[in-house]
Amino acid sequence: MLACVSTVHTLHVRVVGRVQGVGYRAWVESTAHAMGLTGWVRNRHDSAVEMVLQGPPERVGDMLRRCEQGPPGARVTKVEVLGEGVGAYDRFKVLPTA
Repeated sequence: MLACVSTVHTLHVRVVGRVQGVGYRAWVESTAHAMGLTGWVRNRHDSAVEMVLQGPPERVGDMLRRCEQGPPGARVTKVEVLGEGVGAYDRFKVLPTA
């Protein structure tokens, strides 16, 4: 009998533009949770938002596309994949600013 192997994709992402002070982190947390993704999100001192998204590849890709728009009030100018993330996450959380 063959074992079913689930594919999990993890990306480290940076979002630039007007993404602080508009509820972007809360939107990411809520959207990621609704999509069944795990990982984290935080503001950066350089005015960007940084996150790690983990889950099925198609959901991670969908979340990346949603991040290009963000919540009302956000003006995203760039969504940059910094690389493949590492680690295993059991939930999605908001981290302190770095």
